[in-house]
Order: sequence, then C-alpha cells, then structure tokens
Amino acid sequence: MSEEVLLMGPGPSPVSQRVLRALSRPLLGHLDPRFLQELDSVGDNLRLAFGSSARLTFPVSGTGSAAMEAAVVNLLWPGRTVLVLENGVFGERLTAMAQRAGAKVVRRTYPMGSPVDPEDVRQALRESGADVVAIVQAETSTGVKSDVDAVASLARERGAQLIVDTVTSLGGMPVSMDAWNAAIVYSGSQKCLGAPPGLGPISVADDALAGRPETSTVQSWYLDLGLIARYVGTERLYHHTAPVSMVFALGEALRALREEGLEERFLRHRKASAALRAGLGEFSLPSRVAPADLLPSLTVVTPPKESDEAALRRELLLAEGIEIAGGLGPWKGQAWRIGTMGEGARLGSVLRTVQAIARVLRRDGRSASPAAAAQAATSAWEETQ
Repeated sequence: MSEEVLLMGPGPSPVSQRVLRALSRPLLGHLDPRFLQELDSVGDNLRLAFGSSARLTFPVSGTGSAAMEAAVVNLLWPGRTVLVLENGVFGERLTAMAQRAGAKVVRRTYPMGSPVDPEDVRQALRESGADVVAIVQAETSTGVKSDVDAVASLARERGAQLIVDTVTSLGGMPVSMDAWNAAIVYSGSQKCLGAPPGLGPISVADDALAGRPETSTVQSWYLDLGLIARYVGTERLYHHTAPVSMVFALGEALRALREEGLEERFLRHRKASAALRAGLGEFSLPSRVAPADLLPSLTVVTPPKESDEAALRRELLLAEGIEIAGGLGPWKGQAWRIGTMGEGARLGSVLRTVQAIARVLRRDGRSASPAAAAQAATSAWEETQ
C-alpha cells in the first residue's frame, strides 16, 4: 500500500498541499482580530460559492450534518409543517432531524436512484400547506441531482421557506441561493470545496429567522443561529471556541476556488466525471443513475456480479492506495460510489483510479485493460465541455 491514500470516495476528497500548509499555520485565538478577518474572508468567498448575498454566511463548527441540523432546528418548531423530499439516505436524515425538532413532518419519497419529481412536490405542497420545504440537491447515497430550480419556484408560489442541502454540490456545480430565494443553504467542507472534514458552510437569508415565536426556543443552544450570529457578525460576542486551523484550511480552499473561477471549476468536475464513467465503461460496470440525473461529483455503479464487492474495495485500498465507497441504505452491497470532487476532479486522479480498478478486477479473474480504461478516460476528458 502506498503511504498516501487517494481519496476517490464520496468524501472526504483529496486536499491540496496549499490547503495542508494553511492547516498547519500557527494558531491564533478565536477572538484575535487577525483570525476574525480570516473568518470574514471565508464568509465572503462562501457567498460567491453559494450564490448568496446573505449577511449570515459562515462555516458551522461541525461537519455537514451539523450544518444540516442547524438549518432544521432554527426553522422548525412545534406547530410548523415541513415537507421533506426524500430520494436517498440524506433526505431520510433530514426527516429524522425534523421529527426531533417537534415539527409536523410530511414525507414525500422517491425511488433510490431517481430525482425528486417537481409535479409531485406541487401536489404535496397543495395538500400539506407546508411552512418549509427541505430538499437535497445532490444525494450522496445515490449520485443523483434534483431540480432545485423547479422546487424553489413551487415553494415561492406557496410562500414556504426552503432548505437546500448542497453538501455534495457546492463548488462542483451551480448553487444559486439568492435565485432560489432559499431560507437556508448548507454544505460540508470536505467534498467539492477540497478542504478537510470538520466544517459545515451555511448561508442564512436575512429574513429567514424572523418568524420564530418568542415563546419557542431553538432546540439546540450550540446551533442556535441567532446566538452564533452575534459572534460571526459585527458584535464579536463569544459563543464557542471556533476551530481556528480548520477555518484557515477552508479559507485557503476557497481562495483556490475564487482563483480558478466557478465556471472553470464546474467544467473540471464535468470533465472528471465523464472521464471516470468512460474508463469504468471499459469494465462493464453499469451506472445506477440515468444520464440526465448524474452528478458531476459522484458516480455510482453496480459492482461486478458474483464477486465480493467489499473485498474488491478493500484490495483497491490496501494494494493500490485508492479509497472508494460502497452503497448506503438499500444499496448496501450493491453499489460502488466513486467521487470526482475538489482535487480529485483531475485527469491524473481519474487515470490512477480506473487503472487501479482494472488491476484489481484482473486479479479477480476478470478481463480488464488498464491501458484501454486510461485511453477511454483521456478521450472523454478532452471531449467534454
């Protein structure tokens, strides 16, 4: 096994040397004006990535699931109704959090591997009278993208607030918080942004928190956005000890994103995804998702039949130094999830991955050519726009 593992699963993704250097910067106090200046810079660059003008835009001190929970507990309370659109494991997680917040939860479920159906959402909104709609733009358990534009339009028509999970999309495909008129959009640091895991970027519309009754307290003190705003905003009132080194790392990753440009970043993810799929196509590993619904950051395929898929993944990790992931939920044991995220969305990473998979398959007694896979991947990279 090589000393450094190439992370090509659904996250965390590879981290560049410049981000690692930022992670090792000397510590500052969380109230040091130089650190607060960096925190402000992170907020500015997150607004760019989110397509947001919201003042309260910052990294939650916790992973993407912490940002998810912050969104849920600040917008939901007993007496509110939320329509949760589930087409995978992370939609189900939204439901579980919403139930704990005491809201009335209306679930609309869609088959694994399929996107949310906007026409069904229209009917569900009409029937439920929901105050809030929650949707996952990029479902990490299946590699499926859903049409947030259409759902956002329906939520606006009904006067419902919108929560959007962009954990596996932010930095890899367009996110448009202002255009969606979303109340809260959140993500994670460790996927397309190319930073280590541990922070949950979030953007909160300026009027999103205004409707909460004075008699209703946010379920979580730590994730109460009203309290946190007094620290990340102009008051600088102590709330908790921010993870200073993680903020440095995310700040550097976001500077790299700004330097590259959003459109170039999105193109690179599309090219990497196309290259990966072309390379895997040489092994007859079928996609579990229709072409129109594919994410540029995550490809989900059916592993070789009559083989121990977990054993193959383990060999890929231990013998080849490359990590991919298995399926979640109903797809456990029936899927491989392979990421093209952040620094992993580069031709070199894709070539190394498809050639390594070819070698593992050959050792499993299957016909697989590393050279053919590499050629197919390179051609797809060059042809994708």
